Amino acid sequence: MANKTSQPTIRLEILRYDPEKDSAPRYQSYEVPFQEEWVVLDAINHIKDQIDGTLTHRWSCRMGVCGSCGMMVNGVAKLGCSAFLRDYYPNPIRVEPLAHFPIIRDLVVQLDGFMAKLQSVQPWIIRKEEKPVEQGEYLQSPAQHARYKDFSMCINCLLCYAACPVTELEPHFLGPAAIALAQRYNLDSRDEGREIRQETVSSHIGIWQCTLVGECSVVCPKHVDPAGAIQQAKLASTMDWYKELLWPWGGKR
Repeated sequence: MANKTSQPTIRLEILRYDPEKDSAPRYQSYEVPFQEEWVVLDAINHIKDQIDGTLTHRWSCRMGVCGSCGMMVNGVAKLGCSAFLRDYYPNPIRVEPLAHFPIIRDLVVQLDGFMAKLQSVQPWIIRKEEKPVEQGEYLQSPAQHARYKDFSMCINCLLCYAACPVTELEPHFLGPAAIALAQRYNLDSRDEGREIRQETVSSHIGIWQCTLVGECSVVCPKHVDPAGAIQQAKLASTMDWYKELLWPWGGKR
């Protein structure tokens, strides 16, 4: 909304919830100055600093790198630091915590479940045997690096989980980011841990839960394409099954 005698303003309707005081979440409206260069995170910080110090939210870099400020903006999972007010003005903006996560307070959600899922796929380089340091680095060609580069861009912002309908219905589903990061290491020429990860990735809580809606890739701010990673993992797992079916000796006669 605009005021003819003062600076234009825009309304933010923010979900508030303090489990120590509130029986249920509620919405609270705030009028903030409208500035062309402001993003939703700027508006929330203004509220926190100038209007209501009790408002609780996460943020860090303000540059789309840390992934801390993920939230629902008018029902769409976004980084607060990349959602410009000008894209919504003069209409009100509804801000909510990321969907499908337990709320700790206001816009802050519980991440323990995701961290456990991420650790379960062992997203680090696994070697069956490390070579001595004096033998030098594990070299990699540009083509080998290109195989997994896009999947390595994940910043764990969890927008993909908030956009995924499966995570809402199946809370134990590993989810897009965890599987994409598992695939990142599976495609790394230096890694030898795919068989270890497969026990989790191809389990009943893994890739086969995905129904290929694809919203995870749509909302990803880093264009990681977790939906593509999941489909690659499905294809690789299917090939494993066929190889075992046709050659159960595993290559040994």
